[in-house]
Amino acid sequence: MDTSDAGGMTYRGTTALITGASSGIGEEFAARFAERGADVVLVARREDRLRALATELESRYGVTATPLAHDLAAPGAAATLRAELDARDIRVDTLIGNAGFGARGAFAEADPARLDAMIQLNVAALTAITREFLPDLVASGRGALVNIASVVAYQPTPHMAVYGATKAFVLSFTEAIAYETRDTGLRVLALSPGSTATEFFEIAGAEEIAGRGMQSPAQVVETALRALDRRRTPPSVVSGAANAVAATLAGIVPRRVALGASGRLLA
Repeated sequence: MDTSDAGGMTYRGTTALITGASSGIGEEFAARFAERGADVVLVARREDRLRALATELESRYGVTATPLAHDLAAPGAAATLRAELDARDIRVDTLIGNAGFGARGAFAEADPARLDAMIQLNVAALTAITREFLPDLVASGRGALVNIASVVAYQPTPHMAVYGATKAFVLSFTEAIAYETRDTGLRVLALSPGSTATEFFEIAGAEEIAGRGMQSPAQVVETALRALDRRRTPPSVVSGAANAVAATLAGIVPRRVALGASGRLLA
């Protein structure tokens, strides 16, 4: 295995595209791939944050960091992003599909426009971007595809019904892609964090259920990198021992029991 100075696989000479790169898990992925030698393309809506991060990564790691401000929930966002990268003659070896958001509350009382935007970003945009770049990733064989699911993907999530369903899609979709590409050099991983110290709970309006024992973005990304460094990358991994136990139990106990437990936790 070719290793980097930081340990694990090196991505020197490759380019990683990270969505949702302006903060949290996406920002941490950008830093860790830059640390391992990859040029990075940083995609999110907040251009000021992207530019600041790009400057920091270039200074610290000597890589090229390209900030691209895009609203990935906009129609045709995947094709627009591809056209901009083509215009800059940037070829992508790794894709980190991190952009997404959640919302808490009873489904019957939810804002339909917000639900549509969540489905568009968490499911439609992720699917379209993966399809747009997957042939390049496979042809390169030097990088990875990592899509961010969630521990809530393993059971229904009352009070966050649509968010949980979108993450169940990401988990199932990415595991299927891992199987389809199993004979290529591409490493494909669905990463499922639990509660993580990011802006997620503030945006979702769920600060009071964030709970103690949250992982840091660094811990979540380290889980992913350990999986990618393995000789055979698993199709999915849950970050955090307690979260892994919860995900396993959700598949063992009767579904009605898992549903009740999830509903009480998220109420």
